[in-house]
Amino acid sequence: MTLTDVRHRAEYVLVQVVRAIAGWLPVSGARALGTAVGWTAYVVDRPHRRLAAQQLQAAFPVRPPRECRRIARQTFVHFGRLLIEVLQASTLPPAALLERTEFVGDDHIRAALARGKGVIMFVGHFGCWEMQGIVHPLRLPRMAVLARPLDNPYLDALLERIRCSTGNRIIHRQGAVRKVLRALAANEVVGIPIDQHIQDANAVIVEFFNRPAATTSALATLALRTGAPIVPAFALPLPGGRYRLIYEPPIEPPAAGADDPVRELTQRCSDVLEMYVRKYPHLWLWMHRRWRPEGEAPDARAEHGSSPVDESS
Repeated sequence: MTLTDVRHRAEYVLVQVVRAIAGWLPVSGARALGTAVGWTAYVVDRPHRRLAAQQLQAAFPVRPPRECRRIARQTFVHFGRLLIEVLQASTLPPAALLERTEFVGDDHIRAALARGKGVIMFVGHFGCWEMQGIVHPLRLPRMAVLARPLDNPYLDALLERIRCSTGNRIIHRQGAVRKVLRALAANEVVGIPIDQHIQDANAVIVEFFNRPAATTSALATLALRTGAPIVPAFALPLPGGRYRLIYEPPIEPPAAGADDPVRELTQRCSDVLEMYVRKYPHLWLWMHRRWRPEGEAPDARAEHGSSPVDESS
């Protein structure tokens, strides 16, 4: 057994212990535990603390550095709470999860499915997106969620069990395009994140907070190829351990004959996400590097908007 495996197993045991504790805590206790986790991460994780403050300052240049640092602290606290809430949710029955949740705009999903071409639901690392995935199939048709594996295989298996516990399924990177196409052909909902920094051919450069950001072209390419509508989805935390799941109207596709429809549609999706992040900046994952570091040359393939569908199908 390697040292890495020992560390992964220890992390898994620790998370399972926290999950067991969270399972019997009241809402206030879970919130307090999550706050402590977030504060601890903020104090000990200096590199990500600095990255979050730097990216906030670049996104909101008129805000003073002190305010950006405050938002960064709030971000760590939010995601500490989200971690505990997800672990706690994995111990609750469906009825209890639904009692904590209100849905807004869920008819947009049903209306989009009525077209018979499937639905691409895009999310960001914003708000309570993991909770949205867990609760979504308790009221709406299940999702196939595109996800990257965690570095720790034991935690990855646990997270996959939690994500699939209410009916969803995971689509992994290997053979993902064909699996997504089959899901859309079967008129299913496919969840795809849009706010990760992409460093390969499956990227287009769009503006995000007035800065160029390498963004997946998968949503736009798949939507344009299949005719599946793109529905933005967001989950906001509410007082008392409750959540508001929001489904926005489908993104309007570019007009026929657009010069670069993939980039234009991707930009429209990014604009919706940016609108939410501007309104609730502490709910977005600022400690994840979203923009290319200064001085790093862009991938030429990304500049030309290569299509993952064209390459993989």
